[in-house]
Amino acid sequence: MIKLFVTDLDGCVTDPFISPDWEAYTKLRALNLASKNDEAIPPLSICTGRPMPYAEAQAQILGIRIPFVFESGGGMYDVVKNKITWTPYLDEEAKVQVQEIKAWSQKNIIEKYDSAISEFTKFTDIGIIHQDTPTINEMAEKCEEYISASYERFEVHKTIVSVNIILRKANKGEGIKMLANHFGLEPEELAYIGDSSGDVPGLKIVGMPFAPSNAAQVAKDVAEVTSGSSTKGVVEAYQKIIERNRA
Repeated sequence: MIKLFVTDLDGCVTDPFISPDWEAYTKLRALNLASKNDEAIPPLSICTGRPMPYAEAQAQILGIRIPFVFESGGGMYDVVKNKITWTPYLDEEAKVQVQEIKAWSQKNIIEKYDSAISEFTKFTDIGIIHQDTPTINEMAEKCEEYISASYERFEVHKTIVSVNIILRKANKGEGIKMLANHFGLEPEELAYIGDSSGDVPGLKIVGMPFAPSNAAQVAKDVAEVTSGSSTKGVVEAYQKIIERNRA
């Protein structure tokens, strides 16, 4: 039985820089709220690479009142207790290196690519956003070359609109485990939907992994692919989980 459904945000619940699909959003919220009175419907949580304020706003829209994970596996926020639990891998050395990488990325990426911006509210990792996917690919290649040569504790992931430089041991697999541990569950009792390379560690360890139809191939290779894209795909995955639980 799946007891918790976890979703990524960008590329799943949301389409970056595009107005939300409010009809699908409403269905997703309704399913999450119905979980309070139907044990076949698992509650909804989030595991995203985005910073906490953005994830918290999405949680409000979706009616999520249970802890969720942000910055991949960097932190878990409990909205009821207003408490953040940080990854234990963010030690003093890692904090120093995060600042070093931020300084490098500002000088060598953000200042060199027009319209590139930093996700300045991030604490445990480094995020760079751009609306042009070919530019993202070019920036990610440069970041990968630098990080692989200089920072063995960090790794680079990308989406269609962002480059994320994260602690290897604070990836989304660790984020999923953080949620599972909080609720006293095994990862196999969770379902997760994600669309990019950063989601693969989480997809590989859950009981029901999903990828929306718009996902990168690397995510599709380790998940059941929905017919719907983005928000519609998340709703479809939710419905499949409920069907399995009822069976």
